[in-house]
Amino acid sequence: MKITGVIVEYNPFHNGHLYHIKRTRELTNCEVLVAVMSGNWVQRGEPAVIDKWERAKFACENGIDLVVELPYIYATQSATQFAYGAIETLKLLDIDSIVFGSEINNLEELKEISELSFDVNRFKENLDSGFSYPKSYGASASGYGPNDILAIAYLKELQQTNIQPFSIQRTNNYHGLELQKISSASAIRNALHNGQTVIEATSMALSKPFFWPDYYPYLQTLLLTHSRNDIERILLVNEGIENHLIKQAKVCGSYEEFIKKCVVKRYTKSRIQRTLVHILTQTTKQQKDQLPKLDHFRVLAFNEVGQKYLNKLRKKNIVVANKFTQLPKIYQEMEYKATVAYAIPYTMEEKKQIIQKEIYGQYR
Repeated sequence: MKITGVIVEYNPFHNGHLYHIKRTRELTNCEVLVAVMSGNWVQRGEPAVIDKWERAKFACENGIDLVVELPYIYATQSATQFAYGAIETLKLLDIDSIVFGSEINNLEELKEISELSFDVNRFKENLDSGFSYPKSYGASASGYGPNDILAIAYLKELQQTNIQPFSIQRTNNYHGLELQKISSASAIRNALHNGQTVIEATSMALSKPFFWPDYYPYLQTLLLTHSRNDIERILLVNEGIENHLIKQAKVCGSYEEFIKKCVVKRYTKSRIQRTLVHILTQTTKQQKDQLPKLDHFRVLAFNEVGQKYLNKLRKKNIVVANKFTQLPKIYQEMEYKATVAYAIPYTMEEKKQIIQKEIYGQYR
């Protein structure tokens, strides 16, 4: 039985994702296609424009057989930790191949880089500074995009496994803001933020979502009412970044002003935003250090094929969490706080619904 995995966010699901699913099935001829998907907070440190349950359901209506959740703690970290959580989850799903997007779409080159000893999180910065891995790649530093960096991190995690990787050419500019038939997720989110319609760019029915400015009053309160020592305990808070964040929170009345002043050469926007998510959810370094080995996955959605495959997986020594209460306790605590934080800008009734879905699932 051929089982293929993909690592996704679907924030939101768009026509480029349909192309990815189609090409994945063509490349692998898989019988089951499984996806590990970020939850309500995504890797760039942003709230998802649609909750994880709706995105997972839509994915299973459009070519994915089974969607499981990438735990919050891994979904909101840099490339190496994101890749670790995603690949470990796919191993539990017993996949034999994986397909990911790439800007350069040169699998051999990406493999060669992944076999070298270096910090993937600083790969692009080092290349841009004139360092190369190996030197012959230095001239093409600008050619490596976010998907390439994630691909290198995935390939590092795939070492010593029998999982076969495939890459496909990315069909648009990752950060391009122009709406077209195959638009970037960034373009769609930007259009939503500006009140534009996105019917031709994505098949999902989208209402106006919430963005970081909607969370800023609560974030600002946390930064200004907690001690520096308390904030320093939070995951990703290091190198004195707490002083930088507190300083800007004191003088910035809007999130736009705050993030503009926080982003400096030392700290990228994504790095800042991932840190802010953990401050918002009060996720500590100690909690991260106490995590047990990832030996479970949480089911978000499946079709008939996915359900049959789940039944096979249940016969193995794997924790298949259909219910919130089946998650290990430390993961329950993190996912619950992530959901409560995600629900901050919503009405009281909507908050209740979001939290109920977290505990009971999409359908009760």
